[in-house]
Amino acid sequence: MTDLRIRAATPEDLDAVLAFWKVAAEGTSISDDRGGMERLVARDPGALILAMGVPPARAESRARESGGDLAGTVIAGFDGWRCHLYRLAVHPDHRRRGIASALLAAAEERFVRLGGRRADAMVLTHNDTAHRAWDAAGYGPEEKWRRWVKPLTD
Repeated sequence: MTDLRIRAATPEDLDAVLAFWKVAAEGTSISDDRGGMERLVARDPGALILAMGVPPARAESRARESGGDLAGTVIAGFDGWRCHLYRLAVHPDHRRRGIASALLAAAEERFVRLGGRRADAMVLTHNDTAHRAWDAAGYGPEEKWRRWVKPLTD
C-alpha cells in the first residue's frame, strides 16, 4: 500500500468506520453504533485510530462502499490506568502489508505518551488469524484471566 496515513478519527469518519467493520472485522457488537462511536470520539478524540490509503484498483468500488480509502482501524482506549486495544481490523484487500503493525505502533506510542505501562487486547477466541497477528506483534494470551460481561441495555 502506498501513501498510508495514520490519523485519529473525526466525527465525519464514523459512518465509514461502521461500514468498514462489517467488511473488515467480524461485524459489529452492541456498542458499535453511531451513538457509541460519537461518545468515544467526543470523550477521547485520539482513541479511534485510522489507517488511510489508496485502495488497489480491483477493490476500488468495494472500498467506496465500505469506508472509502479506509484501510484499517484500532481503538486505543486508556482509562488513566490501563491500556486497552479493540477493533484492530484491516481491509481484506490490504492485509499482510504492515497496516496492522503501523496501527499498533501508533496505539502503543499513544499509550506511552499518556503514561501507560502495559497494553491488552480483546481478541475473539475463535479468530485464529487474529491470534497469529497479535502473537507476531508481541502480544500473548493471559490464560489465567477470563472476561465477564453483562449487557446494560436490552
